[in-house]
This record gives sequence, C-alpha cells and structure tokens, in this order.
Amino acid sequence: MYHGRFLKSHYEAGYRWGKLLFSRGKIISDNPTFVITEERKLFVERCMPLYQEYYPEILEEIRGIAEGQGDSYENLCIFLLSMYCFEFNNRCTCFAIADKDNIMLGRNSDFLVSLEKLYMNCLYRLEKGYSFNGNTTAFVQIEDGINEYGLAVGFTFVYPTVFKPGLNAGILVRYLLEKCKSTREAIVQLKKLPIASSQTITIADRSGDIVVVECNSDDIGIIEPQKNDCFVGTTNHFNSRKLAKYNSVGIDDWKSSERFETVNKTLKKNKEHYSLNLAKELLSGKYGFMCQYDRSKDADTVWSVIYDVKNSEIFRVEGNPSRRAFNKDTRLKFSFY
Repeated sequence: MYHGRFLKSHYEAGYRWGKLLFSRGKIISDNPTFVITEERKLFVERCMPLYQEYYPEILEEIRGIAEGQGDSYENLCIFLLSMYCFEFNNRCTCFAIADKDNIMLGRNSDFLVSLEKLYMNCLYRLEKGYSFNGNTTAFVQIEDGINEYGLAVGFTFVYPTVFKPGLNAGILVRYLLEKCKSTREAIVQLKKLPIASSQTITIADRSGDIVVVECNSDDIGIIEPQKNDCFVGTTNHFNSRKLAKYNSVGIDDWKSSERFETVNKTLKKNKEHYSLNLAKELLSGKYGFMCQYDRSKDADTVWSVIYDVKNSEIFRVEGNPSRRAFNKDTRLKFSFY
C-alpha cells in the first residue's frame, strides 16, 4: 500500500500529491484503468453542478492533482466521478458490532491482485473538514475510514442497475468522514445528498450507534441491529425488502451471499464473546468463506481493517488477513479526549 499524507487546503493537498507522483515519473492518465468514454463524459458533465453545490472542495482537490500532474482536469474528473456507476469491480465485506464492551467496524476490501501496488492508505488533515485515516483502491475517494471524532464508515459496492448524476460511493464515504461526527448526522446527510451509484454504507460512532445504509440513485433504506442482536453486516448485495428489487441476477459477486452468511452466523453465535480477536478471526476466514480467493484468477482480499471505535485504535492488514498479521496505526489524533 502507498501511504499518503494530505495537508493544508484541498487544492494544495491535491497539487502536492499530483506533483510528487509526476516527479517520480508516475502519470495517472497512463494507467490502464484510466478510461475515458463519451458516455462517461456526458454523465460527469451532468454530475459537475451537483458537486459544485454539495462538495466543491473535492473538485478543488482534483484540480490540484491535475495541475500537479500537468494533465487535464476535465479528464481526471471524468475518470474519478464516473467510478462505481459503469462497472462492477470492488467486492467487499463490512460489519459493525456494539455491545457494552465493544464498538467496532471491520472491513475486507476484495479487489484485483494486478493493481494491489496502487492501493492507498491516506491520512487527511485539511483546513476544511475533520481529519481522518482511510483506505482506497483509487485516490481522492475513500472506501473505509475513521475520523477524529470516532465516526467509522465503510462501503460495499452493489452492481448498478440504476444510476443518475450525483456523488458516487467513494465520494460519499469521504464526505461523511470529513463532515459528520455521528451515525445519525451521517444518515441525515445521505438522505440529502444526490447519489449516483449503488452501495451499502456501514457506519459506527462512539455512542455505539451502528447501521447499514443501503442506497442508490432511486432509494435509501436503513438496517439496524435486529432485536437481541448487537451487530450489522453486509456484502455486495442489498438485503432489505426496500432495496432488494435493485439486485441483479447472474453476476460474479465473488460469493457475496456466502460471505454475508459467514458474518451473520458468526456474529449471532458469538454474541457473548465479541472482541478484537473475534473480529480479526472473522475477517481472516476462520469461521467460513471470507477471503479465501484464488490469486491466480486476479482476485484477493487486498487489505483488511478494524476500527476499534471504543478504544480509538486502528488495526490494518496490507494484504490478505489469512496470511498476514494486523498492525496498529497510531497516526490519527482523535479530538474527543
């Protein structure tokens, strides 16, 4: 994983990072995943006014990266802001638990082995917005993280059967980390924001308020712990009655239902024994299929992370947790002490 620090204004942080890559001979637009099509161009043209209204700072960061690279701002916007709307690549598992002794959010990021050297851990301390530590398979966008107020957020991607101009999954997670302190505040924001892609967003805060928000461009639903349960979990399909009609049939979702069953059964069976070690073992595949992919097929868990919200600690594996150990990341300074 590449580790980046982003400081000062959104524009300055973007420019510094773009310039740093350029100085090392790395041109973002030369990457084979950098896809620009007429369809994406037209879509992002319709998204831009919404970004200007709801999240103009993120456009400044993208502009900074483009200018640091000496490349096209428009093309970089097309590449970034159309993600998660035109393809189905990320397959992930996410859960949150909250009982009298534990508040945690855990996530496995399952993606392409061929791109694993490009994945990033990001520490953001910008002039606007809350500081946070997060991870991503791209840049600018964040897939899971925790902010200085102990709000932890992680998404799982769902195959897009509908999409409209709006903010995509990675931008939504970043927005919540930068602007929200609590789960309820995050839900309020998600109900206000125009949403482009299809995803679930798992959220946990320091009060122990945990939810899965299922959402796309047409609808939004909130899943809370069932009666007598202290957890929520999700993979790469919708589980609520409200959103289930948007699930697609016949796609390769990397055993989404099997991963969901592993999370659900494990956390129900062990509800008297929640601990950091249980979360590590669950993500590592000890209780069933979670990360046991065939790397020769360009598929694997490329990082695993646990946000121990109650104790303000971050544990991350840079690679597959069945083969590598979790390490503590102590760089984020929390603001509630």
